[in-house]
Amino acid sequence: MSLSNFEQLLQSYKGHPLIASSIPYNDYVSLDLSVDNPELNSVDVSSSKDLEIFIWNHISKYDAKVAFGGYLEQRGIYNRSDYFNQENPEEERNIHLGLDIWIDAETPIYIPMDGVIHSFKNNTNFGDYGPTIILKHNIQDFGFYTLYGHLSLKSIDGLEVGIEVEKGQQIATLGTAEVNGDYPPHLHFQIIKDIQGYEGDYPGVSNQLDLEFYKTNCPDPKLLIDLV
Repeated sequence: MSLSNFEQLLQSYKGHPLIASSIPYNDYVSLDLSVDNPELNSVDVSSSKDLEIFIWNHISKYDAKVAFGGYLEQRGIYNRSDYFNQENPEEERNIHLGLDIWIDAETPIYIPMDGVIHSFKNNTNFGDYGPTIILKHNIQDFGFYTLYGHLSLKSIDGLEVGIEVEKGQQIATLGTAEVNGDYPPHLHFQIIKDIQGYEGDYPGVSNQLDLEFYKTNCPDPKLLIDLV
């Protein structure tokens, strides 16, 4: 299926919000964490505490409750971790492939549509996802996947592959910086057409060389949950 057809398919299905529907989208504010945002020049983005202060000041500034954004942003935050850095600048992974939802730790996370648990894992590299869940879905007989990263440890405790889950069901809670890869609490939500054999993990950050593939394989997650 072509990217445009897949995007149309996603848009045709209005998914359940990822956090409580009692918080309407007009209480969300977009957040720019790209290297092009001059406001970050005075922030130590290598510090999860300093970055968290910046994010919550941004949320408060707009009298919002949630911050969101990040799809295809080139970010400087990954420079702190050898997990993302490469000697060749073109191979450095710093382009974000998912949607981030920034809100408090322990916030419940809900499923946008029916699916089954494909896999889960605690990805413990510095700057990685931490606890992660991947679900498999079908729309009109087309299969694809959604990934939920930076969760709490209890989110994957006792989980089993193959369990069916329903639209609007709570799947997890958000983790703290101590378990989520050392980030301010947030959800990384990503759509994946071809999982490429991964289990409990999938690249959430791309380099320039592979970007065109990932843009096709991982379309904008906002399409599924109708967040613009």
